[in-house]
Amino acid sequence: MLFSELGLSAELLRAIEKQGYQEATPIQQQAIPLILEGHDLLAGAQTGTGKTAGFTLPLLQRLQFTAPQGNKRIRALILVPTRELAAQVAESVSDYGRYLPFTSAVIFGGVSINPQISKLRRGVDIVIATPGRLLDHMERGTIRLDQVETLVLDEADRMLDMGFIRDIRKVLNAIPSGRQSLLFSATFSKDIKQLANELLNAPMEIQVARQNTTAEQISQVVHPVDRNRKRELLSHMIGAGNWRQVLVFTRTKHLANRLAKQLEQDGLSAAAIHGNKSQGARTRALADFKKGDVRVLVATDIAARGLDIEQLPHVVNFELPNVPEDYVHRIGRTGRAGLEGEAVSLVCIDEKKLLADIEKLLRTSIEKVIIPGYEPDASIKAVPIKNGGGNNNRGRNSRPNNRGRNSSAPNNRGRNNSTQAGRGRNQGQRSRRAA
Repeated sequence: MLFSELGLSAELLRAIEKQGYQEATPIQQQAIPLILEGHDLLAGAQTGTGKTAGFTLPLLQRLQFTAPQGNKRIRALILVPTRELAAQVAESVSDYGRYLPFTSAVIFGGVSINPQISKLRRGVDIVIATPGRLLDHMERGTIRLDQVETLVLDEADRMLDMGFIRDIRKVLNAIPSGRQSLLFSATFSKDIKQLANELLNAPMEIQVARQNTTAEQISQVVHPVDRNRKRELLSHMIGAGNWRQVLVFTRTKHLANRLAKQLEQDGLSAAAIHGNKSQGARTRALADFKKGDVRVLVATDIAARGLDIEQLPHVVNFELPNVPEDYVHRIGRTGRAGLEGEAVSLVCIDEKKLLADIEKLLRTSIEKVIIPGYEPDASIKAVPIKNGGGNNNRGRNSRPNNRGRNSSAPNNRGRNNSTQAGRGRNQGQRSRRAA
């Protein structure tokens, strides 16, 4: 279906054409008409299938054809879990709204709050924000949300994983109850369904692919290898295959830094990106990667959802994630917009259970190929993989920075324990700063 058949305005169609698009993806075909009609929406789709345009385009049109209720009040709020995703969504709002008179602001942590305050004071129509920095503005009184007409929660499952449920509820209390609400998520869970019940009013629900599936155009392969030979194999594969652009995932920030340095020593230009890096460093690393100055970008799961890299050919799981759903998000960085991509996982004996969990989630077995010269040593015993520790090692039932979940999650030990509550607050502060 063409975008011109979806009832979009001439200004939006002109902007879409300038971006080089003509045909809408399945999520866009289903979501855009429903949003234009004013429905609340619970929408799920594989990552990389165009969810951002799926809500940005109809949001802009509804603003275009409804009169503002005040003088330069915030009319639309888009909440996202990470800085990178905030920047990506802000870029889409700018690109698709280029022929419309709306102004927008993107606000997230890791940078000075003062320029954000200045822009908000001048007045904006649309705000794209991470929950932590948005609450900072709310507490300072530098933002008002009392005339928000549309609320979007993008990658809502990731926000719950990062412990933002309490922040989200505070935001909900600050915006009008009569708003239109849109919840987009790559995966649905019981927690997401519960949040949808709180957030949405008689929502329409769309799911354009079976939950927790990967795009068909992404080829997947597992290379069994000993843990202490992974870096050697990775360098070999990049060099032998002449890979020019590779996104590599690790479980921890420490390993991301160390691996990037080791790859540099192997003669491969590399950079690391994770939550402990300053926003400036993260932005520079991503920009250098996109333009080809950096060949290998090593990332933790903070990058699994927020990175949008056109025509990225290779994603490598240097370590498998503890949470099977994160595998879907990681490899979804390639094979975007219908293009082909390759997802490679280097799996040692320690990760046998993690791989089994991923294959169970996908309901399929991933092809295993042993690279000659890198055959695993059968005498090596498995070493337990640690969870937690503040290194993005989220276990299935052990999520760090789990702020506010005691109001929605059953069996929450320590609900009335003051020490536990204090620990939750401290973790919450770290979570907000990381956003």
